[in-house]
Amino acid sequence: MALETVVVEHYPQQLADKTAKLKQRFADLGDWADSGDLAVFESAPEHYRMRAEFRLWHTDDDLFYAMFPKGQKFNPIRIEQFQPGSARINELMQPLLASIKAEPALSSRLFQMDFLTSQTGEAVVSMLYHRQLDEAWEIAANKLATDLNIKLMGRARKQKIVIGGDSIMETLQVAGQTYRYQQVENAFTQPNAGINEHMLAWACAQVGDSKDSEKPDLLELYCGNGNFTIPLAANFRKVMATEIAKSSVHSAQFNLHTNGIDNVVIARLSSEDMTEALNGVREFRRLKDINLAQYQFGTVLVDPPRAGLDQGTLDLIQRFDRIIYISCNPETLMDNLQQLKQTHQLQAKAMFDQFPYTDHVETGVLLTRI
Repeated sequence: MALETVVVEHYPQQLADKTAKLKQRFADLGDWADSGDLAVFESAPEHYRMRAEFRLWHTDDDLFYAMFPKGQKFNPIRIEQFQPGSARINELMQPLLASIKAEPALSSRLFQMDFLTSQTGEAVVSMLYHRQLDEAWEIAANKLATDLNIKLMGRARKQKIVIGGDSIMETLQVAGQTYRYQQVENAFTQPNAGINEHMLAWACAQVGDSKDSEKPDLLELYCGNGNFTIPLAANFRKVMATEIAKSSVHSAQFNLHTNGIDNVVIARLSSEDMTEALNGVREFRRLKDINLAQYQFGTVLVDPPRAGLDQGTLDLIQRFDRIIYISCNPETLMDNLQQLKQTHQLQAKAMFDQFPYTDHVETGVLLTRI
């Protein structure tokens, strides 16, 4: 978003346009993609973003939140409130700014503020500076955190000060179950909590109860903080999930414990490493306590970055009876499907409007082996 205001009345038409465009992408794949209607999950039209980032713009006599038109980094748009942001973000924005303006120890050389909130109102705010933070900053920041009941992070070059903690706990409702997730400042989390709940419920519905199938285990690549892992675990006998980011691995392990899940193993490996391990190309020290031979993988879930799947991972997942592919980029998804359709049939497809009022599309597909 480049502007603070969205026109809610325009949302149905914008959603319809995005839906039509994605349907055409599937139609371009030919009869193979004719697997029934595209399930469309619409977002709340406002207050849907649980996180937001703002530049802080200084003038001779003022300080304000700012965003910028694309390619115009010196042409700030003043932000008073941010309609796409959660209610908690909007509740905090002006009281925070007023306190910062009144305290030079907080305002001096402050250039960015990042908000991370939960559906239950928890918040951690990161304050980024072009100077080193001192004791005066810490005293003022502690008071600010107490007054507004938030957690605060101060960041400068080679410096990080944590006040009250660096994470929040998010609560998600999925198919009648409640799950709690640790979400850490500066780590990836799904920004639209309502749409995330829809994505998780859709994925669980696609796999059903797989514990008694011939291949009852799940392999998940790019598991992050366990976002999909946790609700899906109940549908499988055992789950092996991989993630390369150390902070995300720690959060995933914390979240598994918090939700009482004991049939999941997290391995700190890239998808390429996991491919080599399953192919027996080489051994990995991080798998020394895991016996891959004990797993009977029938389903694989991939949620790759915008670049899509690398060739080795594409080749790997073609061995699986069932593939759930969550994509944040329809172009790379369609490219990957050109290869996957050689071995698999498209059974279900869904669009999740993670970012209303933008061209961004989140897509889910279920593929079964031919």
